[in-house]
Amino acid sequence: MFTGHPQGLFRLFFIEMWERLGFYTIVAVLMLYAKDTERGGLGLSADFANEIYGIYLAFVYFTPYLGGLLADRFLGYRKAVLIGGLVFATGFFLLGSGQSWTFPVGLTLLCIGNGFFKPNISAMVGNLYVKGDPKRDAGFNIFYMGINIGAFTANFLAAYTRNEWFWEAAFLAAGVGMLLSVLILLGSWKTLERADRTPGTNPEDTPFGEILGRILAPALVVGVLGWAFAAYVLPKDVTKLVKATDIGFLLGAIPILLFFVNLSKRASTEEKPGLRALLPVYLAGGTFFMVLHLNGSAMTTWADENTVRNLGANDPVVFVADTFPVFADQALPSYYHNAAADIPRPHRSTLLPIATTTQAKMFGQKRMDVVSLDELRGKLPADVAVEALPLRGELSAEQKAWKKFSVEVFPKVLVEEGTDAHGLPVTTVKAEAGTEAAQRVAFVRTAGDQRFATFLVTDADFTALYAGDPPELPPGQYLRTANPELYQSWNAFFVILLTPLLMLYFASLLQRGVDFSTARKIFAGMAITALSALFMMVAGIVGEDGAHKVSGLWLMGFYAIVTVGELCLSPMALSLVTKLSPRRFVGLTMGGWFFATAVGNKFSGFLGVLQGALTPTVFFLVIAVAVAVVAGYILSVLKKLDAAIKQYGA
Repeated sequence: MFTGHPQGLFRLFFIEMWERLGFYTIVAVLMLYAKDTERGGLGLSADFANEIYGIYLAFVYFTPYLGGLLADRFLGYRKAVLIGGLVFATGFFLLGSGQSWTFPVGLTLLCIGNGFFKPNISAMVGNLYVKGDPKRDAGFNIFYMGINIGAFTANFLAAYTRNEWFWEAAFLAAGVGMLLSVLILLGSWKTLERADRTPGTNPEDTPFGEILGRILAPALVVGVLGWAFAAYVLPKDVTKLVKATDIGFLLGAIPILLFFVNLSKRASTEEKPGLRALLPVYLAGGTFFMVLHLNGSAMTTWADENTVRNLGANDPVVFVADTFPVFADQALPSYYHNAAADIPRPHRSTLLPIATTTQAKMFGQKRMDVVSLDELRGKLPADVAVEALPLRGELSAEQKAWKKFSVEVFPKVLVEEGTDAHGLPVTTVKAEAGTEAAQRVAFVRTAGDQRFATFLVTDADFTALYAGDPPELPPGQYLRTANPELYQSWNAFFVILLTPLLMLYFASLLQRGVDFSTARKIFAGMAITALSALFMMVAGIVGEDGAHKVSGLWLMGFYAIVTVGELCLSPMALSLVTKLSPRRFVGLTMGGWFFATAVGNKFSGFLGVLQGALTPTVFFLVIAVAVAVVAGYILSVLKKLDAAIKQYGA
């Protein structure tokens, strides 16, 4: 498998591996970072954090269509990948700066960078091989191993960097990985020349102006108008769950959907069956990715809020975090809202219950104003003092231990009040643009010969935390828990583990003469995906709809099931897009695939918002029913889909 390949393959392997490491680092922590209120995150409401996640994934999967067109017709593959890598790295470093304005700009650059990078590096792998080369499939298998190694490792990189330093360190590490990818590309420039293409157009290509005028421009206009109507005209109650961005995106999708429906109607008699068969393929692909990419939204929320992650739990992820403590972090007060009564809480002296709700949010988001600090000074008990830490320069060993529970103090901060999907209050704290912190302080308690930084909470939260007189840890210590993003690595793990097993299974069916066609594999993929949601519905019942946490083995099972669905559906569907399309429409139909994926990803964010408004049991049942309906539709058109596939030799 690993010998006899063109020289450039393993260079592309490492270029892609480092890029995917960066990409999946963002997927790992974007939503967690956006909604965090205890570790210096942005403090956004959970529904807004999921909305951001959905918008980001929607555009990060739609821009490859444009990036592929630009590479084909104007840039060539190497230049497009180089531009994408540099734009990618810039986006990561902007996110790592931690400034409020760099967050949206950085995410935008990541979408643009991915558009240039993702489609064109895959095309370069294919171009390394001559037509009919038997090594080509093995070459793609090796290349996709790089993708999954990057995806698997990214969550551990994110956990390590944010545990050891701060949230933004994960983005900076991703930026460094992206620069390594660019350096490998530049060092391989001559070697990869054979994988490039001379940019230009072919007579059968759809004109670029037609693509802009008939597809993209109408979608943009309708989408912006739909968003504006939802944001400024519709009542707030209407857009509480279905956000203005959801409405705008879905309305903008209508012109694109109509274009592809009409495309099959306007095609010649020979072309119509293949183009019509693509519509259910698009539907299946979009629905599947809606569920799969819950990994960074709803499933990470489940891992964060409803999974037993404290060390010692019966869970392989927790075992890894116990073996390698850099992947475990302190359990802060929010972890205990549905933890078992016998799970030890921090010692009462470790917490400082003197804050108002707003001041507690300031402390958790690491941004406080001078007025609040002065007010808190007046409430301090005799054994607690405000200790100043250097903003820059060396810290003593004692100060390093305090830094994680310190707060930057600004002359003034902006406090924004809002509500989440449940109508509960949300407080977001921002430093005024252009201002710098005047000092960094920690609230340090002296207990005998021990000094430790305390964690600021409200009196109400303090009382609730110790209701029932639970066991307590020694003063200054915290329970250790595995990072919630680590559970996302199960998908890549199972892709690597199950791919050869599933290939052997399909091969054995073929040898026995069982007709398990490509269309049937797509149907099976949808049915198995629905099963994964039903599996999590059972987890919701076991956890009494979030009343208490459940084992991480439920997430392990979910990812095992949904990965089988992925392996049945995703490679087959993507292959069919090129095989069922007339040559003159391949660019457009690949755009349709990216469009379907983008819509599915936008729904991943929407479902993350919906998760906050429903009980877990109902939430996963809704997903299972939605996927089952699509699976039923695929089953109803199975004969027509099979006939079209056989007609085109796909």
